[in-house]
Amino acid sequence: MKDFIKILLRFVPPYKKYLFLNIFFNILSTVLSLFSFALLIPILQILFKINEAHYEYMQLGSASFKDVFINNFYYYITLFIENHGGALTLMLLGALLVVMTFFKTFTSYLSSYFMIPIRSGVVRDIRNYVFSKVVSLPIGFFTTERKGDVMARMTGDVSEIENSIMSSLDMMFKNPIMIIVYLTTMFLVSWQLTLFVMVLLPISGYIMGKVGKKLKRNSVEAQQQWGTLMAQIEETLGGLRIIKAFNAERKIKDRFITANNKFFKLTNRISRRQALAHPMSEFLGTFTIAIVLWYGGSLILGGKSSIDAASFIYYLVIFYSIINPAKDFSKAAYAVQRGLASMERVDKILSAENPIKSPEHPVNKSSLDKKIEYRNVSFKYKTDWVIKDVSIEIPKGQTIALVGQSGSGKSTMADLLPRFYDVDKGGVFIDGVNIKDMTPLQLRSMMGNVNQEAILFNDTFFNNIAFGVEGATMERVIEAAKIANAHDFIIATENGYDTNIGDRGCRLSGGQRQRISIARAILKNPAILILDEATSALDTESERLVQEALENLMKNRTTIVIAHRLSTIKDANKIYVMHEGEIVEEGTHDELIALNRYYKRLVDMQKF
Repeated sequence: MKDFIKILLRFVPPYKKYLFLNIFFNILSTVLSLFSFALLIPILQILFKINEAHYEYMQLGSASFKDVFINNFYYYITLFIENHGGALTLMLLGALLVVMTFFKTFTSYLSSYFMIPIRSGVVRDIRNYVFSKVVSLPIGFFTTERKGDVMARMTGDVSEIENSIMSSLDMMFKNPIMIIVYLTTMFLVSWQLTLFVMVLLPISGYIMGKVGKKLKRNSVEAQQQWGTLMAQIEETLGGLRIIKAFNAERKIKDRFITANNKFFKLTNRISRRQALAHPMSEFLGTFTIAIVLWYGGSLILGGKSSIDAASFIYYLVIFYSIINPAKDFSKAAYAVQRGLASMERVDKILSAENPIKSPEHPVNKSSLDKKIEYRNVSFKYKTDWVIKDVSIEIPKGQTIALVGQSGSGKSTMADLLPRFYDVDKGGVFIDGVNIKDMTPLQLRSMMGNVNQEAILFNDTFFNNIAFGVEGATMERVIEAAKIANAHDFIIATENGYDTNIGDRGCRLSGGQRQRISIARAILKNPAILILDEATSALDTESERLVQEALENLMKNRTTIVIAHRLSTIKDANKIYVMHEGEIVEEGTHDELIALNRYYKRLVDMQKF
């Protein structure tokens, strides 16, 4: 319950107006239900001629308000019976019961009406918070988390929160009010009976609490297993070509079926325990009513009770009315336990620490005037150093290239500049300003990226090229596409720039996708350009067109090129050769060839 209250304090405050209205109408509905039940007493007394007492009208102040109200109510009923007969009085009381029930049900509806915006609003806010957090987290977070599990938390877990915690809000606010009001009335009717009942209730509450704790533990396990399933689906869809190429369909199916069967068993176990809530509470409630019926009946039959038979029936009606909210409350408690398990998993994302922080007083810098410097930079992902005490200098307007074997640290060096990761030792500087003293937003606005895999979105050519550029016009987009050698194949499509390119640009060839990403970088017009293996996955013809587009893009820009194809970086102002996180050679293409070491060996291997 403590965890549930924490969630409410976190997410419900923006909807406190609806919450107050919900509580108000819940109280009103409960009070009206008590009055409608109270009408049963005179109806029963008239039907069975139980009450033969004579009533005189009492003034306020002559006794307690309760005694005066009850006395005068019976006074008017007996007066009406004398003047109009018992049958008409019964009809009038029945009509009054119908009117009271109408107001009771209407106020009950209003309480639910004002709860709905809280339910749907809180779930919407959780989705927004989770998505915003996922977008803001650094790339390093997703190297340790599986994408499928993150997706499961954003979809399955948030839906579970909606279905369990939020759907239980009404019960959690309404039922305690009903239970408190009904118990208070039961004390007023007969405190001896109610004290007897209060001894029995904690026993049933303890039994239900034990089952609820077990349910939460199993729910965490089930949601983790759901994350595993989602991860397998995401991996399968992404690697379908390889799965088929290696005839691994059976292996993948078996792996999925095993995980799915485990999820099936866990959900069965949880659902069976949840299904136990209703029969258990009904049995315990009936058991308690039977004991109360025996105890209360014994007191009345023995003449030891302060209430008559009609009041005892009213007492039993109220007590029976407590069972439904208590039952719903126990079901809500089970559902909340299950939802809390999902909330724990969602919280792992919401509470994840973002190490890439903006400084309190950022330096306002939006242009590159002199140079970029890596000063004695060292970096590690976990334990092993990936970059070891590297220093390089990139003057404005020049192109430098990073080459070396796979795993030598080239891409990591490029990722440190836009602060996808922060350096562990040393620093990266732009015109003498440490990039940690700038906001990531301002820093990245100076840069454009073209990667080996062209990352495109399931949208039109126009929106993919204009991605991240505010107020881009069609003229500017067309101009960027022409420079990137993309205009001709775009206008050849059915709707030109309004043609949808499919999921990740699946309707385009590799070269076309790459030219679209180059057009996107051209439109952004960045001061600093990072090209990470931009041509390595292309055929010769596509490479020629893309290389031409890249040359157009690189004109008068400070550029960092990461390349395996050494033919593409022959004209770089300086080439840095990396090996196991260190720079082992630097110079122009001709100078490095003359050294006849690492670089020369790499060139010879590619020639071969």
